[in-house]
Amino acid sequence: IRTCFQRDRDRIIHSKAFRRLKHKTQVFLAPKGDHYRTRLTHVLEVSQIARTIARALRLNEDLTEAIALGHDLGHTPFGHAGEAILREIHPGGFDHYKQSLRVVDFLERDGKGLNLTREVRDGIVKHSKGKGQIVSDNPKDRPMTLEGQVVRVSDIIAYINHDLDDAIRAGVIKKTDVPKDIMKVIGDAYSSRVDTMVRDVIKTSIEKDRVTIEMSEEISVVTYKLRDFLFERVYESDFMTKEFNKAKGILSMLYEYYLTHIDEVFKDVPPEKKLDKNRMVCDFIAGMTDSFALMTYERIFLPQQWKVF
Repeated sequence: IRTCFQRDRDRIIHSKAFRRLKHKTQVFLAPKGDHYRTRLTHVLEVSQIARTIARALRLNEDLTEAIALGHDLGHTPFGHAGEAILREIHPGGFDHYKQSLRVVDFLERDGKGLNLTREVRDGIVKHSKGKGQIVSDNPKDRPMTLEGQVVRVSDIIAYINHDLDDAIRAGVIKKTDVPKDIMKVIGDAYSSRVDTMVRDVIKTSIEKDRVTIEMSEEISVVTYKLRDFLFERVYESDFMTKEFNKAKGILSMLYEYYLTHIDEVFKDVPPEKKLDKNRMVCDFIAGMTDSFALMTYERIFLPQQWKVF
């Protein structure tokens, strides 16, 4: 009774990789506060925004939701700090969007993958922007479906707004630090900013006859400004850089340890599947949660207290 895209969504929700997102960093490493976003709450917020846009544009909500819920399955522990160190030390490099596709194609279900549709897989691997364009001029970087484009735009709407919210909550920046020309255009409160951006995407995309999913020039400029502000004052701030360096140290030591103890750590893996040791170690570390990485590091590298029985 389900469509193919409903099945894709359900397979993603029931996957182990999806459950692990609840203990993976969004911005703040291993946050102890109850109200900070995690990678799981991020994908839920992206899904909510994307479904709203898709419904207004009369697109396929199930396809949109499946892409949104699966787009960050390949994220590392400690967020982009983990991604940066794996890109540096893994011989094949590392990108979380490619790893997300690897998760759904191969790693889940003990190597069987989730057998997702082409449209969902395409949307997952083409959602990422980094510091690049929200809507790429290069057709090769643009999702093949409008639903995939909706998720790509919804991703940045979600993260720049909730990361700003979390940064203010954490005291990394003050609300008054945000440039006033940004707030003047999109609003002061979290809900009003999201609402302004969502309405703009819907209106602009309709004006473009739904050929592509786009923002207006005015909102695009403000969105890029807010993203640049967050990179400068939050993501690449001295405070976050110190924390990221700690995370990088943890993951690089774990990577080296697993590489030199491959037979001991992966003793249950058949020899024929141990041909690419670097790939195996990279997959294992990328799948870790923040808490598991910290616990494992402590167990391997820190002296254990004596116990009296």
